[in-house]
Amino acid sequence: MTAEFKRLGKRGSYRLGRLRAQGIREPARQAPFKPRFTRPDRVLPVAAWLFLLLLGDLLIVSGAALGWWFMPFAVGLVVGLMNWIGGWPARIAVPAVALMAAVGWTIPLWWAAYRGEPYGAVARVIAAVAGLPGYAAVGMAVTVLVAVLQAVIGYWLGRALTPLPADD
Repeated sequence: MTAEFKRLGKRGSYRLGRLRAQGIREPARQAPFKPRFTRPDRVLPVAAWLFLLLLGDLLIVSGAALGWWFMPFAVGLVVGLMNWIGGWPARIAVPAVALMAAVGWTIPLWWAAYRGEPYGAVARVIAAVAGLPGYAAVGMAVTVLVAVLQAVIGYWLGRALTPLPADD
């Protein structure tokens, strides 16, 4: 009698026949969670990615100095194309690209304001005309947000233009 109590609730202890249909296998056990930051078939070291993001910042800063407002989009597109080689998942690459664009546009805006150029006044007028609070910080934040959107859209387009990895 005690052996029966030990079997209660254990798999295969009740011999009631085959309750499942013949020929259908049991679902496979889930593999344990393993965090991954890169695909094993295409790996670019983290140091190389950080160097490329720094280079992207320098390109965005120099593009802003030249008046090339589209530079965050172009750099985001190149990073999206390069991600096919590096293999970072989007949940890591998108915030990195957004941070790259934000830093790349914030540096020239703050440098110009530091030197006394009238960017603050222009940003205040643009913010007021757009219906936002008439502060220079709001106008500059909107400018940085537009740069971030350009870079993320460029990254998305670069990822869309690259082939998908083969499923094994």
